[in-house]
Amino acid sequence: MRIVVFASGSGGNCMLLSDGDTHLLIDAGISARRIESALAHAGLTVNDIAGVLITHEHADHISGLGTLLRRCGVPLYAPHTVAARLCGMLPAAVDRMHVIPVGESFPVGDVRVRAFHTPHDTDESVGYRIEGEGCFALATDMGEVTDEVLDGLLGADTVLIESNHDIGMLVDGGYPFYLKRRILSGRGHLSNADCAALAARLVREGTRTVILGHLSRENNRPELALAETAGMIEGSGAALCCAPVFGWLEREVGRRPCCTSS
Repeated sequence: MRIVVFASGSGGNCMLLSDGDTHLLIDAGISARRIESALAHAGLTVNDIAGVLITHEHADHISGLGTLLRRCGVPLYAPHTVAARLCGMLPAAVDRMHVIPVGESFPVGDVRVRAFHTPHDTDESVGYRIEGEGCFALATDMGEVTDEVLDGLLGADTVLIESNHDIGMLVDGGYPFYLKRRILSGRGHLSNADCAALAARLVREGTRTVILGHLSRENNRPELALAETAGMIEGSGAALCCAPVFGWLEREVGRRPCCTSS
């Protein structure tokens, strides 16, 4: 199993997961042109994609989806409320949409996928656990770590989890009060400290690679996020890295821990 992160952050989110002949995108929050360029760099085209898993309908997760749907016949997968929102926003999504049951695994090609709810400021938001030759799980856009989130992540070989903000930078920064309150709420985003505590729990249960994602450009810095989590998993032998805001990070899931990026 291979994962490649194309972008992770408030400016856009999109990644590729490949297992055998099955290739999936998780979110399409960057332009279709950039998605196609990134896929080409990975040796693929949009016609090789078996489906796009959507976490929720915020713009930084779907901004490129409309154009992508006009260019290819890729299937979409989303839970009920997210699917309904997308079909209302993008008429081309109606005939491509597969409504998925949250909490139940389902097959897509060579892998099995299970969605789990994440607490965020929208009517429905999910993370994904994907099992095949390896096991990868993703959870971002969440204000707290619920039992459902923990169950979705525990035991995965590789996880991408949110390390959105440094609390001091956010509190002392220039965001308006209402936005600070939203981010810090249980339906906002995880802080570096919250992420580090989650990473420590996951590593104790066998996770071998932790990828920090969805870092805020205004209220965080990669070195701060990495230092916070590194301090909590030191000595575990687990690999740690940051997903790029825009760029390339590739990981072989289920093999020896290492992260490469450019």
